[in-house]
Amino acid sequence: MTRRDALIAVIESLHAEIAALKSNDLPALEAATRAKLVGIDAVALCDGEAPNAEVRALAAEAQRLNETCRIYVNLMAANVRRRLQLLSGNAAPAYRPGGYALA
Repeated sequence: MTRRDALIAVIESLHAEIAALKSNDLPALEAATRAKLVGIDAVALCDGEAPNAEVRALAAEAQRLNETCRIYVNLMAANVRRRLQLLSGNAAPAYRPGGYALA
């Protein structure tokens, strides 16, 4: 497998991961994450290949998609944390981007 092929596999698994996150499909998320890790291992095995422009573009696309996944996970975690705070009666003060909490 070439580095290009491995990166394409990673990109496909990242698309599957995003779809699974959007639909809250845990089995699909687990399968996509496993496929992503296998693809990343395959990319690492191609370490001796010199990256060309296409490979660099594919790597940038994979990074962008991985960042999208990270954002989805962080938003989901924040929503769960907020719901748990509301259910427990321990609602934390609102946060503002300047680092100041509203009293």
